[in-house]
Amino acid sequence: MNTGGRLIAGSHNRNEFVLINADESARIRSVQELRGQTCEICRDEVELTVDGEPFVACNECAFPVCRPCYEYERREGNQACPQCKTRYKRLKGSPRVENDEEEDDIDDIDNEFDYMNNGIGFDQVSEGMSVSRRHSGFPQSDLDSAPPGSQIPLLTYGDEDIEISSDRHALIVPPSLSGHSHKGHPASISDPTIAAHPRPMVPQKDLAVYGYGSVAWKDRMEEWKRKQNEKLQVVKHEGDPDFEDGDDIPMMDEGRQPLSRKIPIKSSKINPYRMLIVLRLVILGLFFHYRILHPVKDAYALWLISVICEIWFAVSWVLDQFPKWYPIERETYLDRLSLRYEKEGKPSELSPVDVFVSTVDPLKEPPLITANTVLSILAVDYPVDRVACYVSDDGAAMLTFEALSETAEFARKWVPFCKKYCIEPRAPEWYFCHKMDYLKNKVHPAFVRERRAMKRDYEEFKVKINALVATAQKVPEEGWTMQDGTPWPGNSTRDHPGMIQVFLGSDGVRDVENNELPRLVYVSREKRPGFDHHKKAGAMNSLIRVSGVLSNAPYLLNVDCDHYINNSKALREAMCFMMDPQSGKKICYVQFPQRFDGIDRHDRYSNRNVVFFDINMKGLDGLQGPIYVGTGCVFRRQALYGFDAPKKKKAPRKTCNCWPKWCFLCCGSRKNRKAKTAAADKKKKNREASKQIHALENIEEGRVTTKGSNVELSTEAMQLKLEKKFGQSPVFVASARMENGGMARNASPACLLQEAIQVISCGYEDKTEWGKEIGWIYGSVTEDILTGFKMHSHGWRSVYCTPKLPAFKGSAPINLSDRLHQVLRWALGSVEIFLSRHCPIWYGYGGGLKWLERLSYINSVVYPWTSLPLIVYCSLPAICLLTGKFIVPEISNYASILFMALFSSIAVTGVLEMQWGKVGIDDWWRNEQFWVIGGVSAHLFALFQGLLKVLAGVDTNFTVTSKAADDGEFSDLYLFKWTSLLIPPTTLLIINVIGIVVGISDAISNGYDSWGPLFGRLFFALWVVIHLYPFLKGLLGKQDRMPTIIVVWSILLASILTLLWVRVNPFVAKGGPILEICGLDCL
Repeated sequence: MNTGGRLIAGSHNRNEFVLINADESARIRSVQELRGQTCEICRDEVELTVDGEPFVACNECAFPVCRPCYEYERREGNQACPQCKTRYKRLKGSPRVENDEEEDDIDDIDNEFDYMNNGIGFDQVSEGMSVSRRHSGFPQSDLDSAPPGSQIPLLTYGDEDIEISSDRHALIVPPSLSGHSHKGHPASISDPTIAAHPRPMVPQKDLAVYGYGSVAWKDRMEEWKRKQNEKLQVVKHEGDPDFEDGDDIPMMDEGRQPLSRKIPIKSSKINPYRMLIVLRLVILGLFFHYRILHPVKDAYALWLISVICEIWFAVSWVLDQFPKWYPIERETYLDRLSLRYEKEGKPSELSPVDVFVSTVDPLKEPPLITANTVLSILAVDYPVDRVACYVSDDGAAMLTFEALSETAEFARKWVPFCKKYCIEPRAPEWYFCHKMDYLKNKVHPAFVRERRAMKRDYEEFKVKINALVATAQKVPEEGWTMQDGTPWPGNSTRDHPGMIQVFLGSDGVRDVENNELPRLVYVSREKRPGFDHHKKAGAMNSLIRVSGVLSNAPYLLNVDCDHYINNSKALREAMCFMMDPQSGKKICYVQFPQRFDGIDRHDRYSNRNVVFFDINMKGLDGLQGPIYVGTGCVFRRQALYGFDAPKKKKAPRKTCNCWPKWCFLCCGSRKNRKAKTAAADKKKKNREASKQIHALENIEEGRVTTKGSNVELSTEAMQLKLEKKFGQSPVFVASARMENGGMARNASPACLLQEAIQVISCGYEDKTEWGKEIGWIYGSVTEDILTGFKMHSHGWRSVYCTPKLPAFKGSAPINLSDRLHQVLRWALGSVEIFLSRHCPIWYGYGGGLKWLERLSYINSVVYPWTSLPLIVYCSLPAICLLTGKFIVPEISNYASILFMALFSSIAVTGVLEMQWGKVGIDDWWRNEQFWVIGGVSAHLFALFQGLLKVLAGVDTNFTVTSKAADDGEFSDLYLFKWTSLLIPPTTLLIINVIGIVVGISDAISNGYDSWGPLFGRLFFALWVVIHLYPFLKGLLGKQDRMPTIIVVWSILLASILTLLWVRVNPFVAKGGPILEICGLDCL
């Protein structure tokens, strides 16, 4: 029908159908314009009703249908409008059919059940219907099979514009089509003389996407139906309480289907946990009330010290406990991701991802481990043209360079093999060494043969890497040279130029099956004496700039060189959050848990850190998101560039106009002025304190706000402003302004490589915002915590993704000394943050950081200070046993109840956490033990080193954790390496064991009455010894014949029995020597 460029509107209740003019006059014409229409089914003229109005069969879209065709469709057809699929309502004068609704406003008893007096036979109507369908553009099969009430969008072809909400799509057609005719037929699509002049809401949008009624709707009908058939898929909802088992819903538009969902912890598990936390707070209050009001007068110093330590422990527990108030889990839908962004026959629309791998010392981080990580990245299940791997060699080692060259060559065989047979994991070292049924789900007859050949090729690859490592053990005096005789630029690790080598991804380099491979780039940034290179954080920022010049993917994945991709769909898991059209735009990063290989079965030193990754991180995910842990994290590039998170536009506040203005002037003017002034001052202060980077929209528009007025800046001035923030690279600055990534057109590879060399020069970051507001933040050896904190302070949120198959796996130091050095580095970084301006206690207020999230960050930088009260508290049992004093007075019944309630609440809290976090009791107990071991050793040293660094300027060297390959199963577990970190826990262990021996001996010597007071002191000392037991096993090393526990208890029991032997001398009579008077006077 011809709408004359006007919006169609209708009302079923009022039986109206009107056209609203879309021009300036906004004139509404009556329904009389519809006179003289032709039926689109049988081509007969649409008659008038008894009231003289045109017959309108469908009150939703007014599709021209005569009454006989309407009656036939209701009686024999699908009872729906051929155009909008809306079910026909019974009109006055029409007989009732099955499923008709009762309508009180229609009084038509005479014709309600009359089928034979309509003036037309069934055959005539049937013939007219079959003929007309061939002319109307509607496939007959589609019309016959369409179910009544199909919810097909009326006014869109499934392509929704983001600027128009789903309830405001409008039907717009050219005004020139109306002419002077009032028949209202749609113009023939075959007429080439009609010129279309659209007037859409969005000018750049194609007219035809606005739906039915446009001039080209018949031509697009088949395409529209094909798209709808693709979208009419059934989605199974599992675990959703809103749907019963077995209920399916049709997916009309995959854009509205979420790519992930939250799974809250069951109320039967989380509610008792929360109630117990509140109860434990009450018990703590009563406990401290008793402890403070009942001092020990004969041991006042010990009592005071113990109370101070206990108060600190309670504060530390609050900081750790309340961020776990809202734990959640998440589930992703990879099939919906593919359905939305990977259409069959079309290029993939998944966003590109740049992957960063960082390494420093190839002797501590073996090249074979790095090679396996790179191979797992290159073989990931993701479009090859959308993955780029950048390897940062911060040691400028030729060994790493040559090993990466061999890795690129082996990848030409390994990558197609993995993708052909869906290999998991895709790191060859771990795939071939895992004891598993590698034939499971494999049906290809050539798999076994190709697997054997691939294993042989990998063993040859290992031999080549081992040969390179053996050659690199002895460095020539003149340094290394390359194959063409050129000296290796990185012979001096502290004074060398920047180096970039593209191994894969260039033209002509393909795999053995002639398929394209992901890009592999070697990067070693420039280093010169006199420059602060900021260790790992500086290397990661160099990779950001290099990737921004060469590929500029909108998302970044950062992994350590020993963390390989264990789940080939890990990138897709992250994209389910990042590319979600509803919630993805506010997500700054997706953090995956760290899982480890090569750890002993009992996890002696809590290397897996299961409590943190499965309990604490799930709790943070329910707030503003988990903290960044340094590896296994997918970032949004714009968040790393320091931009603020997008803010929701608030709806205008509703005001009431019923009160006179003088009421508001009298009551609220002064208060409002004060509030506005305070708010303005607060905003100004926050802007000056946090130095927020301008929003991306303002940068693209070239506008800034100065003293309340918008000043247009020239292109040169804006370029200078951006270069001041991002550095003197026009190419990189241009890439930083691209929110969705992408490369500049007509840029030659040679020019890009030259620009990439510039952005990794050692002086590039001078007088810029790098390390301050952009990229990885400087100022701490644990740059991960600081970087995540800055992004959360800008209003972003993060997501914790825990797929069933772990996304990443790595190696951990299982030796006691290496483990303590790793914990020392983490704690030192926390101390540095605590003493810096970025401390979460006083930084970032007025931004987007939630208060419970702030508590978690405060806990992450405060925990090293707990080492001071902890080491004092662990010394108190030995002092009490040696002096006979105690920190608690004589215990009454009330005090006994308090102590039992406190210990019970601690135990039950741990049990409930293990229940909803799905953590075993072994893992929980190992975590408790190592909390004491690390607290009295590594945390204490980190505290003093941090104070020396900040106050005295004494810097500590960064120690790379050794990641040596296995020479035997758990060979490093029993290796003893002496370090000063072992002194404090060894001292505590010795004095507490001596105290136990002295206390028991004293009780034996003093009789039965002394055993009662001994139990409290003895329990206290045993608590310390049991927590330090794994440390004791690490000191004693491997015992080939006798278990360590027997050795320890043998020494303890031998000491007690020796003291008993001295006390109970069998050669002395029980009554003492018998003295008789001899009768002699000896004087």
